[in-house]
Amino acid sequence: MENQQAAEFLHQTVLLHEAVDALGIEGVRAAGTYIDGTFGRGGHSRLILSKLGPSGQLISFDKDTQAIASAAQIKDVRFQIVHDSFASVKQSLADRGIGQVDGVLLDLGISSPQVDDATRGFSFRADGPLDMRMDTTRGISAAEWLATEQEEKIREVIKNYGEERFAFQIAKAIVTRRQEEPITGTRQLAELVAHAVKTREKGKDPATRTFQAIRIFINQELEDLEIGLAAAFDVLAPYGRMAVISFHSLEDRIVKQFFASKVNVAQPDRRLPIRQVDLPQAEMRLLNRIKPSEAEVCANPRARSAILRVAERLPGGQT
Repeated sequence: MENQQAAEFLHQTVLLHEAVDALGIEGVRAAGTYIDGTFGRGGHSRLILSKLGPSGQLISFDKDTQAIASAAQIKDVRFQIVHDSFASVKQSLADRGIGQVDGVLLDLGISSPQVDDATRGFSFRADGPLDMRMDTTRGISAAEWLATEQEEKIREVIKNYGEERFAFQIAKAIVTRRQEEPITGTRQLAELVAHAVKTREKGKDPATRTFQAIRIFINQELEDLEIGLAAAFDVLAPYGRMAVISFHSLEDRIVKQFFASKVNVAQPDRRLPIRQVDLPQAEMRLLNRIKPSEAEVCANPRARSAILRVAERLPGGQT
């Protein structure tokens, strides 16, 4: 039975080699310090460790207690795991006396084991408790939130985080149903949404956007991303690299805009008597934008929406 469950919850790391290669861990950089912002089941972390030299360091983060348990299996003095969001990277490094790192890898979104385990409540494919928390030791579950939140807020979350055009109808249906019975199961919510959605996107379950929206909100994923990007940039050494894998447009938009803000620095009026050396300098340069190959998407359909963006910190932007 255990072997069967392990097979069911097997995780295929998306853009594994592309993301780690983007960090440029070679030569003197193999002695550096690196961050893996989402350990998951350790695919990226293990590959980074294989490239590090004896004095290199890897610090990985994850909110999921199951990921923390998986990380505990790595017996390597160069490795540390932090049970927290990567948004805490700046403080976590300061607590360890580390000021700068040579590379940061952020693999956003949700892992296959989280989706496939019905007890986590992330998916409607199998019935399970409506939890959706990545860290089940903190915060409230999706069921608890839906039981008490105002209709207007539910509508706002589903519309903004799920980009769902039937958010009004879905929120109204949720509030109406909870007056009759508690909404505690994934299939219960999925069926409710299916009845509220009038037209369906080809090849997509009508509950997909709603589940995405509630999960993002419950786990504060976009807020963590914005904080984490800024914190990672602050600790990135000159010529240090940041590689970010996103899986939906909301995440990718934040990453793209953040990198653009560091690359495209506003310049003063050309008519002002300012020396070239005193002009504001770009803080990062873009290195690459990579999507999974056809072969990877065929082997792992969940990779199809992934986008890897890579940027490098420039010395002029160092404070």
